[in-house]
Amino acid sequence: MVKVHGPMFSLAASGTIGKAATFSNWKGRPYVRERVIPANPKSGPQIGMRAMLSFLSKEWAGLSTVEKATWEARAKATVIAPFNAFTSYNQTRWRSYKGPTQSFPAAEISTPAAAPTTTVTGGIRQCELSIADGAPAPDWGFIVHRSTVTGFTPAYSNCVMVKPKTATPTVLIDTPLAPGVYYYRVQGFNDDGVKGALEAETTGTVT
Repeated sequence: MVKVHGPMFSLAASGTIGKAATFSNWKGRPYVRERVIPANPKSGPQIGMRAMLSFLSKEWAGLSTVEKATWEARAKATVIAPFNAFTSYNQTRWRSYKGPTQSFPAAEISTPAAAPTTTVTGGIRQCELSIADGAPAPDWGFIVHRSTVTGFTPAYSNCVMVKPKTATPTVLIDTPLAPGVYYYRVQGFNDDGVKGALEAETTGTVT
C-alpha cells in the first residue's frame, strides 16, 4: 500500500481510476492501492468464520451497557473500537473452536447446555431445522454443523449457521441446497463462552 499526501493534485481523492488504482483514506491518512476485484470464496473454514462474524455483528447492539464496557480496555490497547474488539476476540476464539462471549474476558464458568433435539424437514432446495432446547438450555444461541457425509466430526470448518436462541423451538432455514441428503449436528452455547453438548446426527433430504 502506497501512502499519498496530495493525490491527483488535490487535497483528497477517492474512487478508482483507469481500472488500475483505487484512492481512499484510512484513519485520516490518504492512500492509493492496486485495484482488486473482490472474491467470494466458499470454502468450509471461510463459511464457518463468516457464520460467526454475522452472528456477532448482529448481537453487539443487544449487549448491555455493562457488557459493552468490558471491551473498552481491550479496544484502547489495540487502538480499535469496542465493537471491533468484541468481534476480533470472539473470531480468534472461534478459530480455536471455542464459543463466543458477551463480556471480556470469557469467564467460562456456566453449566454447559444439554444437547438439543432437532427435527429436520427437507424440502425444495432447503432444510427446515426445528431445534428444541435440552435441559439445561443454552442462554445465547446455537451452532449448526452440516455435512454431506454421515459420521462427520463437528468443527468450525463445517459450521453453516450460528444463530441466537429464540422461544423454543428455534426454527432455522438452511438454504439454498442442492438435491441430496444432508447430515446435521447442533450445539447450544452460553453467553460466557461455554459450549454445550453436541446433538446426535440428524438428517434431511432435499429435492
